[in-house]
Order: sequence, then C-alpha cells, then structure tokens
Amino acid sequence: MHDIIIRNGTIIDGTGADRFEADIAIENGKIVSVGEIVGEAHQEIDARGKLVTPGWVDVHTHYDGQATWDPLLAPSSWHGVTTVVMGNCGVGFAPVKPEDRKFLIELMEGVEDIPGAALSEGINWQWESFPEYLDALESFPRAIDVATQVPHGAIRAYVMGERCNSDYGPTKDEVDQMAALVREGVQAGALGFSSSKTLLHKDVHGEYMPGTFSGNDEMLALGLSMKGLPNSVFELVSDHLGEDQEWAWVKDFQKQTGLTVTLIATTAPAYENNKMYNLAEQARLEGMEVRPQAAGRPTGVLHGLQSSFHAFVGHPTWRDRLSDLGHEDLLSELRDPAIKAKLLSEKSVIKGGLMQDLPTLMKSVFPLGENPNYEPTIEESVAGIAKSRGQDVMETMYDMLIAGEGRELFYQPLGGYQSYSLDYQKKLLEHPNVLFGLSDGGAHCGVIADAGMPTFIMTHWGRDRTRGEKLSLEYIVKSLTSSTAEAFGMHDRGRIEQNKIADLNIIDFDALRLFRPEAVFDLPAGGRRLVQRAEGYDVTIKSGEVIFDKGSHTGALPGKLVRRSDENKSAPVS
Repeated sequence: MHDIIIRNGTIIDGTGADRFEADIAIENGKIVSVGEIVGEAHQEIDARGKLVTPGWVDVHTHYDGQATWDPLLAPSSWHGVTTVVMGNCGVGFAPVKPEDRKFLIELMEGVEDIPGAALSEGINWQWESFPEYLDALESFPRAIDVATQVPHGAIRAYVMGERCNSDYGPTKDEVDQMAALVREGVQAGALGFSSSKTLLHKDVHGEYMPGTFSGNDEMLALGLSMKGLPNSVFELVSDHLGEDQEWAWVKDFQKQTGLTVTLIATTAPAYENNKMYNLAEQARLEGMEVRPQAAGRPTGVLHGLQSSFHAFVGHPTWRDRLSDLGHEDLLSELRDPAIKAKLLSEKSVIKGGLMQDLPTLMKSVFPLGENPNYEPTIEESVAGIAKSRGQDVMETMYDMLIAGEGRELFYQPLGGYQSYSLDYQKKLLEHPNVLFGLSDGGAHCGVIADAGMPTFIMTHWGRDRTRGEKLSLEYIVKSLTSSTAEAFGMHDRGRIEQNKIADLNIIDFDALRLFRPEAVFDLPAGGRRLVQRAEGYDVTIKSGEVIFDKGSHTGALPGKLVRRSDENKSAPVS
C-alpha cells in the first residue's frame, strides 16, 4: 500500500526531457515509482489535465531570521517552493557573540530591508557557533526544507570585532581564525560560504558591510577553507565582477577546489553591457563551475502608499506632515487639493540617482494593476499615461497613487530594461552556466516583492509573453529544480525519479496567476512586508506529505534542515 498515488498527471520531471503522462507512487517521503501504477494508496490524487513538477528549489533567499519563528516560510512556500537556501550575500546570524547580536540585526536590516524590530522580537537566540545555529534550525518544525551558508559578515564580526566593517586589513592570524570558522560551519552542514563586495550593501547606520573591502588574499583563503568538502559553494556578490584581479582569484579557487562559484551582480551596468552573460560564457569556455545568478526579470522597486518608497517621499511636506500617518488618514490628507498643490510645487530633497529628475524617472515606473505586467511598453509607463492624458507627469503619478483605495503599486525595474524588453533577460536565462535565482524571499520587505519569482517565470516565460519568444516549460522546470538543487550539492531532489525526495507541485497551469503585491503587517512587532499571492497551485507535496491544498496550508510540517553531505547525495536529516 502506497502512501500517495498521483494519477494521470502530465509530468515535467525536472530533467529537461519532454513531458509525459504517468502516475507517481510515494512511500516514506520518497518517489518509489513513476509510470502506470496498478496498486492502491492511502491517498489518491487525480492530476488529469494538470502539470506535475518537482518542488521549486530557491537558492537565493534571506529567511535567516524568519526561519526561527515562521513554520511556513511564506511567501516562498505559497509559490510551490519546497527548498530554500539562505545565508546569502554575506549576511546572517551565526556565528555570533551575545554582544554582537544587535550589530548583525542592524546589518541585516540595512542590507536586506528586514525590520530590525521584527528580528529583535522574533529571533530566540539559542546559539553562538555556526554548528549551534544549524542545530537550532533543525529543531524548529516547518513546512518546507531550509539550507544555509556561512556568511562573511558574521565571520568577520566574530573574529575582528568593531574593525570588521572598516577597510582594516586582517592579520594572518585573523584570516586563519575566519577560515577555520568557515570550515567548521561547512563541515557541520552549511552548503557553502557567502560574501558581498558591493558598495550598495550597508547597515542601518550607513556603514559598509563587513567584507566589502576584503583583499583577494582574504577571499581566497576563506574559500580554500572549503577544499576537500564536496557539494559546497562559494557565493560572491560583487561590484568587481569581470575585473582581472578578482577573476584571477576566483579562477584560482576553482582550480584548487573544483567547487562551484555562484556570482551575483548588484549594479545595472553588469546587465546592461552583457557583463554577466560574458562572464557566464567565459566560464563555459574555460570549463569552470562558475555560475552567475539571474532572476526572471530585473529586480524592481515597488512604489506606492503601502510601500516604503514612491516619487514624493523626498518632498518636504511628505517628510514633515504625512510620512507617519496611517493609511486612511494619509489618503484623506492626500485628497485635499491644498496638499496636492503643495506637494506638486515642491522638489525632492533626495539628490541621488534618478530622484534628481523625477519626470524622467516616470518613464521607468509602471502601474501593476490587478494582473501585473512585468514587460510593459513605454506607453504603459506613468510618463506614457501622462502623455496620453495630456497631463503633467507628476500630477499623473499623484493621481494614480491615491486612486481607489490607494493600494496601487508601481514597478520600477532597477536595471536592464532601457529597451523596454526582456529579450536580454531571456538571453541570460538561456545560458547553460546561469542559475535561476535572486528571488530574495524574506528580504526587502518594504520595497520589493520578488519571492513569487518561480510563479512569474512559469507564467510569463512559459505561457503569457507576447512581445517575444517564450521559454519551454521543460527548460523552465529544470532550471527551477534540478539545476539549482544540484548546483548547491543537493542531489536528492529536483527530479521526478525513483528514490528522489517526493517534493512535488500539481499545477493547474491555465489558472496559474500572480496577484498584485500587497502590504501585510504579520511580522513580529507588527512589522510590515510586501507579499504577492498566487493561485493555480492545486497541491504542493513536501517529503511525501501534502502541505498546501488549493493554496491553504494543511497543517503538515515535514520540512527539515538540509545539511551538506560528503556523498553525491545530500539528504535532509531525519
């Protein structure tokens, strides 16, 4: 007697092979048979007319704090994700000395826009060392699997104290101590080590994060600490990708260890001038396991009254009179013609970037509406709408902000969308060395809602795109499952095959859709976050248990901590 049989589904198995119709039998959390199954089961699910895929494996999230209090790890779990990897971008909460807890919270708040009050209230510190952090993660029940990496920021803070986020060069002894801590964490089960060298990453006080100015010798030494530990990864966020000196130590690391390096660019030019594609192609030609990450669309800031950002946040009247009001009181004030006239007459005090020229910025700001369109034309921008109305562009922005209940959100791609097309994104996503990533689930709570990226990729690239070629569903599913899982050493998942973990989605593909992002106040201490819901995931199964049925959590919590394994099969602890 099987635990579950899924019958008559159209299977896209995560290998890239053509879809096929078959049944799937599940026992003891694993797939035991795929084909025509004549036996019986305690539960049978009819998937006729539905897609059956592996659960998505999202390798770029920031649930490091949330994983200690939220058993669902929403919103990622709402979107068919059954495994998340956190500890990205060099930020995390272990190792940590008691006196440095506040520093790490303020670092996470600054870099990843997760409310510090929520982290302070929500985290129950039960660890100092990284192995102790893994044990704490392991002890907490949850719906989906989590894995993590050793973060450079925490390592530097632990060893170097208050000098950790300066340009102070560590001594050899300090580098050796940091390397030992990295190795200790990876040996204990971290999937790898992550670091950030971008000027965009700062703590809440505006200080650059630890590791930003680390020299190449330090970076190489910390990476080489993982030598001989298979299935481990070096994740690097950097402004210097493609520069000869950085490329030299990355290649040296790869040559000496054979381990995977995954690269993340945070600046728009990296995407606009083909840098990321060229890095992927150079790595492919040289036979290196160097895997740039790319999202299904450019990362985008969400403007709106329910976001923490919009075109008027730098105006004096907003700052002095409106910024602290509740939503209903704010709407009432903004609908006052005198307030409107005053705001429209003012100039923003924010002088950085495109905020210096708000009318030009409006060419890159697009209302999302009830059915978000993430590949809009210039005519669909706020500037384009203003032109069609014969109206001042900032007045159009103002009117659209307060329309209805004032809940509209506006998408502003941060880079790579100057041509008003996602053709370059498609070119990047199709490269064999590129990993699908950068959903940032759990992070950027006030301005970004990209945790639904897998659903966007399935719907936009697999079904709805009208302004260019699509991607095949077989390629998309492989890229969201086995490609990400295996790149991070998790060889027990990501495919619908015998003996793989039974992580599965049953999807009504015709009905699959993303809703407009919305603000909710469900973090500890009443913290706000932007989330995006979906429909069309009929069933999500984690380790052989139905965890979501028609979008509702069943109460099942089979998720575990995934620890790195020395074997060619990384299994969650039982």
